[in-house]
Parts: sequence; structure tokens; C-alpha cells
Amino acid sequence: MIFSTKAETDLIAPIKYTGFFFDLVLYIAVMFLVRELYIPNVGFIVNGLFWSLTTLVVATWRMKVRGITWKDLGLCKPKSFKKTILISGLILIATIITIVSFNIIQDHLPFLITPDTSSEAAPSKFGNLKGNWPLFFTIIPMILLESALEELLDRGFLMNWFEKLFSKTSLATVLAVVLQAAIFGFRHSYDLSARSITVGLIGLVMGTAYVLFGRNLWPLIIAHCVLNTMSMVDRV
Repeated sequence: MIFSTKAETDLIAPIKYTGFFFDLVLYIAVMFLVRELYIPNVGFIVNGLFWSLTTLVVATWRMKVRGITWKDLGLCKPKSFKKTILISGLILIATIITIVSFNIIQDHLPFLITPDTSSEAAPSKFGNLKGNWPLFFTIIPMILLESALEELLDRGFLMNWFEKLFSKTSLATVLAVVLQAAIFGFRHSYDLSARSITVGLIGLVMGTAYVLFGRNLWPLIIAHCVLNTMSMVDRV
């Protein structure tokens, strides 16, 4: 079962596939359309949080309609703090290895990939971080919040809804992991670039870890927060 705390309900009530399909269409439409709204003079990070919080409202609304809570999706107290930290470390290591491996082979891939210009765009997105630790400590709480929201929305909501939609097939979980990773990557650059593929691979690692390590979101949130913190420190 996808939602272990709903096991008895799932055994009694049939899955409403059209309902989950409607939820996904609505959610994905809002996810991309809201990104067309850019509030001037507040910066990229604030706009990013606005986009994520808007989709969070939509996700929470559709979850309430289906009788599913964030706890059902894995936002619950871990049974062991030490184990959670250990799993977070393993996820972080696996993610870094995946990123480094892709960076090594990307120039030899048979299809065209536009260059990753995210580092060049960094000053316009985050301000001039070079040597600016006060700015770093000002924006890092928002970066961490955005990291947590991405895990809730992409691994928590989106992946589980895809899995529900394809639950009649034996490859439901595989499809859910791949599709959420593809959307996660594409959403970050809207093209087939090194950046979108890198982010997609991160989503693939996170989605796989979500399935393998008991569907608890906390190890993913911790690993994601550490990864993004490392990325921001590298910009200072």
C-alpha cells in the first residue's frame, strides 16, 4: 500500500483514478502557471517561496479532499534520530556521487545539452554573495525552507499521486519516481540543459531513497537542506 496508515480504507474503498488524475492536472497546471507571476523588487528567493507556498496550498487542499494528511505521506516523527541522520548522510553521498558522475560524462552524451549557466546567473538571483556572509545568513533560512517544501511537494505529494494514478500497473512506483524527477528537473530551467538534468537526477535519487528508506520525508529534507547549504557556501 502507498499510504500505510490508510491500509484498511484502501482495502475497502476503490481508488478513484479520475480524481487523482484531476488532482495532478490541477496541481501541475498551477505549479507552472504560478511561475509566470514574478513579483518585482522582492528578489528571486521570495518569488520562489511564493510559488512553492501556492502549490503547497493546492496540494494540501487536494489531500484534504482525498482524506490524506502530510503524516500519511511521511511528514511524521522518525523512530530513531540517529538512523535518520545516517540515512540523510547516505542520501547526501549518493546525490553528490550522482552529480559528480554526470558532470564527468555530460560532454560525451549523444544528445545536445545546453550549458549550465546557473552559476553565472547566481548574482542576479541571490545578490552578490562573494565574500558577503551577512547576506548568506540572511537568505539561508529561506533556502532551507524552500528545500523542505520541495521535498514535501515533489516526493511527498507529486510522487504519491502518480503512484496512485498508476497503481493498477506493476511499475507504478518506478513510473512515479521517474515522472516526479523529470518534472522536478524541467521546472528548474524549462529546457534540456545540464542544469535541468542535474536537478532531475537529484530528484531521482531523492525519490528512490524515499521508497527504499520507509517513506519518511525527514531524511530527504535534511539531505536536501545540507546539499543546498553546501551549494550556497560555495558561492560565498
